[in-house]
Amino acid sequence: MPDFHAHVADGFTGAIGRTPLIRLKHLSDATGCEILGKAEFMNPGGSVKDRAALALIEDAERSGALRPGGTIVEGTAGNTGIGLVLVGASRGYKSIFIVPDNFSHEKTDLLKTLGAEVRRVPPKPYKDPENFQHIARRTAEGIPGGWWANQFDNTANLDGHYRTTGPEIWEQTSGRVTAFVASIGSGGTLAGVSRALKEGNPKVLAVCADPYGAAMWSWFKHGNTDTDDGDSVAEGIGQGRVTKNVAATVADEAYRIADPLAVEVVYHLLRDEGLYLGLSSGINVAGALRLARERGPGQTIVTILCDGGARYASKLFNPAWLAEKGLTPRATKLEFLDQV
Repeated sequence: MPDFHAHVADGFTGAIGRTPLIRLKHLSDATGCEILGKAEFMNPGGSVKDRAALALIEDAERSGALRPGGTIVEGTAGNTGIGLVLVGASRGYKSIFIVPDNFSHEKTDLLKTLGAEVRRVPPKPYKDPENFQHIARRTAEGIPGGWWANQFDNTANLDGHYRTTGPEIWEQTSGRVTAFVASIGSGGTLAGVSRALKEGNPKVLAVCADPYGAAMWSWFKHGNTDTDDGDSVAEGIGQGRVTKNVAATVADEAYRIADPLAVEVVYHLLRDEGLYLGLSSGINVAGALRLARERGPGQTIVTILCDGGARYASKLFNPAWLAEKGLTPRATKLEFLDQV
């Protein structure tokens, strides 16, 4: 019999990672830079958070914090939960997720379909004891065999990206990458990837693309989280505090990305590149474009295409919702580059 096992993924977790880099042709040609998107929506659970889920669970198994028959508990807006429930199911764990009730029902409905118990709670700031993350911690503490994943402050998150995503990008660009751009949810992706890339070449730039209303731009530019300058409809990104994963990040630059620009980029990617993606991908690509225009041609800029657009169909791809928010895209070609 032929030896085909070298080409077969070992279960769900064996299919996580090794995602392709996609050259964004029109944007690369327009800027004179190589603008490359790491296709994390092609992970088996549909997002970059599959990597974090696997890293967190493997670390908990090694430490004994998560044992056979245990229950995974997390506060999550969706994608980390999807990754956790799928990795967990493949290893025999139950899952309970605490989700703010202002996040899309597509994600929470999917979590339920995948077998998780979902508890929606009112959104509260982190300082409030009823914040969804604090509720998740207390929930785990009250369950025999419960384990709180704690994606925001558990640095196994960034370690997973340091071991996998960063080296993949280095290899796929043959070490020619000059910058890495990523928005921040928990902070693990930017922290882990940039650490790995800077070990290959200390001159590689680490760049945060932050939506309005979040605090990471303020943190990296001014060393505080005080700036309150608006709001964003983005889900799963836009951190308001310095998590342990964020604290491990050394960012060379940070950009504010407005929702209207990010939406234009999302629709350009769909219309002209055939990529059906969520708003965080639009923010990331917009950040890459800003870096390209500020620093000039010749760069090789890598960013993250986080997840697919289907999880936001009722909002981001709903003309009535876009009109209500004043976010209806107008560009037919690359006119939006004037907003970068």
